[in-house]
Amino acid sequence: MNLASITQAAYLVAALLFILALARLSRHETAKTGNGFGIAGMVVALAATIALAVDREISALGVVLMVVALVLGAAVGLQRARAVQMTGMPELIALLHSFVGMAAVLVGWNGYQQVEADLGGAEAQSLAAAGLGGIHSAEVFIGVFIGAVTFTGSIVAFLKLSARIKSSPLMLPGKNFLNLGALVLFVALTVWFVAAPQLWLLIAVTALALVLGWHLVASIGGGDMPVVVSMLNSYSGWAAAASGFLLENNLLIVTGALVGSSGAYLSYIMCKAMNRSFLSVIAGGFGIEAGPAGDVDYGEHREVTVDGVAELLADASSVIITPGYGMAVAQAQHGVAELTRRLRERGVEVRFGIHPVAGRLPGHMNVLLAEARVPYDIVLEMDEINDDFTETDVVLVIGANDTVNPAAAEDPGSPIAGMPVLTVWDAKNVVVFKRSMSSGYAGVQNPLFFRENSAMLFGDAKERVDELVGQLPSRTPSVGAAAGS
Repeated sequence: MNLASITQAAYLVAALLFILALARLSRHETAKTGNGFGIAGMVVALAATIALAVDREISALGVVLMVVALVLGAAVGLQRARAVQMTGMPELIALLHSFVGMAAVLVGWNGYQQVEADLGGAEAQSLAAAGLGGIHSAEVFIGVFIGAVTFTGSIVAFLKLSARIKSSPLMLPGKNFLNLGALVLFVALTVWFVAAPQLWLLIAVTALALVLGWHLVASIGGGDMPVVVSMLNSYSGWAAAASGFLLENNLLIVTGALVGSSGAYLSYIMCKAMNRSFLSVIAGGFGIEAGPAGDVDYGEHREVTVDGVAELLADASSVIITPGYGMAVAQAQHGVAELTRRLRERGVEVRFGIHPVAGRLPGHMNVLLAEARVPYDIVLEMDEINDDFTETDVVLVIGANDTVNPAAAEDPGSPIAGMPVLTVWDAKNVVVFKRSMSSGYAGVQNPLFFRENSAMLFGDAKERVDELVGQLPSRTPSVGAAAGS
């Protein structure tokens, strides 16, 4: 068996390991093993690729450059993985997607230089003899387009998620027609390039795709950013698959298809959770800043102290905690886990209600709670817990905003109308941990803050939770609560 056959077998093993990784990553209990499978698959893939490159008698300089790139990439990756906080994970993932996009662009340009720009070369002649010249040109053009869209789109997502630019959508006149026109122009340029490959056409489609990627994500509001992250994940997968076709690398094709299809399915799940179509997300327009209270007078909000919340919890028999991005920013998850433990020791039923798009990343809250060692069996999804709020004594809303907004269910004119939310307002008492009365990431004011059964506990979420943990042991249920229990 020659080295090429061994390499293809190694690629198959790597692909199977990646599939196992995806399967194991679907559950919290097995996620660590899933990461292990993914790492093993990448090690096998890199080793096989390097061995194949050496077998093809790559120059000594090429080998050195390959090793240097591998070492540098590993060093940067390890450093970023160790330094990044969970709150910074969404923007880091968006930034990594941009690398995949740029790699696809560079691979496409390299493919053009080797074939279309050198029609007298051996590879171009071989493709022409097999009647595959047009297919190669289409692969180059489409790969560059997808990669460039992914690159700039991911950069804008990174800037929005890291608050370097505003999260509100860019509202250009006729923006949907601009996007559609760009796609029509891309199709026309692709046909032209396949018929007569020219450098200026490749430059034109690269520039077009870079602008389109920027405009697509810039036009999407903050409330849709979880969908954007999974959407860009899908784009990066298809960009990798396109590179695989150009490089005739089966592993890249399989892996890219896995990432692209799983990202697309995740986008579908996110859109379903927000009662929005994928096209409506691409169209943007969700997340326009509404100001401190929009145009509606909801009345006065009610404030509560830590002492007051401690009394409520002491009298409660059932508590539901609904976390959001504010909990991640305050790094309050460990305090919340300790509060949960203390309450359960007192015989209180404590559960967590997780909205599918809570945070800036799908599964963001689940990962934070798992990190703090909150038991998996008390962390429930929105559909599992929404019917239980009516029988709940106290709901603690810690850093959540848009995912607990009653306007989604009650105000047809709200920008988030129809979006499924956690119906926390059905509980007897709702305590909202928040720094101020400002609107959430989607820029939509929350009428929950002004409900009669709601109270605001202002301040840093971590500090307030820690204070609650300290005060709870000294609290005893009131006479009425004790009799009722």
